[in-house]
Amino acid sequence: MKTLLVIDSSARSNRSTTRALTHRFAEAWKGRFGDSAVIHRDLGANPPPAIDDAWIASAFGPPNGETPAALSRSETFISELFQADVIVIGAPMYNFGMPAALKAYFDQIVRVGRTFDFAEDPENPYKPLIPAKPVVVVTSKGSGEYEAGGMLESLNFLEPHLATILGFIGLGNIAYAKVAREEYKDELWQQMVREAETTVDRLAADLAIS
Repeated sequence: MKTLLVIDSSARSNRSTTRALTHRFAEAWKGRFGDSAVIHRDLGANPPPAIDDAWIASAFGPPNGETPAALSRSETFISELFQADVIVIGAPMYNFGMPAALKAYFDQIVRVGRTFDFAEDPENPYKPLIPAKPVVVVTSKGSGEYEAGGMLESLNFLEPHLATILGFIGLGNIAYAKVAREEYKDELWQQMVREAETTVDRLAADLAIS
């Protein structure tokens, strides 16, 4: 059975471009895999807690064969990542980067001994532990100037941050579907939505074959 993990991080329950596109991907996926499992992690509605001293002490403490209570949610999130065949992430830009709920999620899953480990190679001191698998990242931004070549390109920390974290734990096979000009909702925005829908449909079809 194929498993799709959908991670939504928009604070909007309605009127969310990223939610509409991740939902579109999931529906296309279910249409191709009738017996597939879809895990939906809604971080916007249920944001993960920030890591605290108990989390850090547990994550870096000596293993004793049991999952400490402070890491129970982290362990659930990580297990979903290992279980998934394909991962889809909806990530709108908030204040030049990812939503706080998505950052809290990554803080929960980037864990030594579970999603990455230390290596003996001084040139590459870390090694990822999650097996490579496709990741589809859906982004939306208020202005088109954050894209490559735009006046605000240097303020776009969203995709670089996502690519760095995902690659660090082994999920470097990333495809993007992007929408910009959310603040304008003009014809150009509508065109970008249509293009993103086409990209999502193509990716769902391609990943269903692979």
